[in-house]
Amino acid sequence: MDRRSFLSSLGAVAVAPTIAACARGASTLDSAGPVAQSAKPLALGVQLYTVRSEMAKDVEGTLARVGALGYREVEFAGYYGRTPAQIKAALAAAGLTAPSSHIGLDLFASDKVARTLADAAAMGHQWVVLPWLSDAQRGTKADDWKKLAEILNKLGHGAQQAGLSFAYHNHDFEFKPVEGQVPLELLIANTDPAFVKYELDVYWTVKAGVDPLALFERHRGRIAMLHLKDATAAPARAMASVGAGTIDWRTVLARGIDRGVSHAFVEHDNPGDAFASIGASAAWLKGQGLVKA
Repeated sequence: MDRRSFLSSLGAVAVAPTIAACARGASTLDSAGPVAQSAKPLALGVQLYTVRSEMAKDVEGTLARVGALGYREVEFAGYYGRTPAQIKAALAAAGLTAPSSHIGLDLFASDKVARTLADAAAMGHQWVVLPWLSDAQRGTKADDWKKLAEILNKLGHGAQQAGLSFAYHNHDFEFKPVEGQVPLELLIANTDPAFVKYELDVYWTVKAGVDPLALFERHRGRIAMLHLKDATAAPARAMASVGAGTIDWRTVLARGIDRGVSHAFVEHDNPGDAFASIGASAAWLKGQGLVKA
C-alpha cells in the first residue's frame, strides 16, 4: 500500500484542486557554502510508515524490534487502535521516544482537532505533521497554495495552543511550478515561522531535481526535521535504503543540523523487506558516525 492509499484508508478531506506530481532540474548537493563540521549528530529515528504492515499485526512487537535495531526515536503514522496510554507503555518497553507523528488532514477537521491534539500530547509527541495532500487537495493555481498556507497557519496556531509544534512534509509534487511559482516556496513564504515548520523529505526533494542544501540556506530555521531515504543515480533516482544510493548524507545531515534540524527519520515507502531496509539504513548511518551511538 502506498502513502496515498494508506492515508486514504484513514479518511481524507479536500481543500484545493489538483496538480500532477512531476519535477525537473539537477541536484548538485554542493552549492550552498561551507559545511559545519562540528554539528552534533541526531538520535537515530525511523518513520513507522515503513513498517506499517508489521504495525498492523503487532504494535508492541514491532516497536520492540525497531528498538533492538538501535533506533531511539520513532515517528508514528497511525496508532492501530491503541490508546495513548498503550502507546506510551509500548514505547517505554522498547526504549523509544516518539517526538513526532504524521496526522492526516481529516483528523485536523474542526470536530476532531481537539481530540487529535490532546491524544498527540498525551502520547508524548512534540510535533504533529501533515504528511500528504491527495490529488484533490493540491492546487492548480498559485492562489490555491496561498489558501493552503492559510490553513497551515491555523493548524500551526492550534497545535501551539495545545503545547505542540506543527510541520508540513513534502513529496515531489510541491516542486512542480504552478503559474511560474514553486508550490513549496509559496507555502514557506506564506506561512508564519512561529506556527509552521517543515519536514524535508530529502529523497523526494532530490527526486524532484532540487538541491536540499540550497533549501537549508534559503530557509534557515524553517526546516525542523528530515526524512532519510536514498536515491539511485539519475535519471531513475529510485528509492533505496540509506547508504545504498548517491545522496551525500554526511553533508546533508551536517548542513541540516547547522541550519536548525532537530530530528531525522529513516523511511522507505515500499521496501521489499521492511526490517531489512531499516536495519541496513541504521547500520550504515551508525557505521559512518552520522547518528548518536
